[in-house]
Amino acid sequence: MTYFQQLHPWCIIRVLSNEQVSDNAGVNYGVQQSNVIARFRHRDDAVAYLQVLQHHSIKNINFLIIFDIKECEIFPIMKL
Repeated sequence: MTYFQQLHPWCIIRVLSNEQVSDNAGVNYGVQQSNVIARFRHRDDAVAYLQVLQHHSIKNINFLIIFDIKECEIFPIMKL
């Protein structure tokens, strides 16, 4: 995650499509493909920009506001 992304955690994303992805064990997960449209430091700024996008865009385009955080690394449990 870049320094800019750390400073601007609120994102507006455009949801493109749904796909089924399976892992090595054969378990299916629903994954949504998306594009980050813009990043903001404050949620209120993201909400205001989302309202502008929805007003000026085609009605069947879906946008979401998310709080983008760095993925946490999961450490294996150590048994003593």
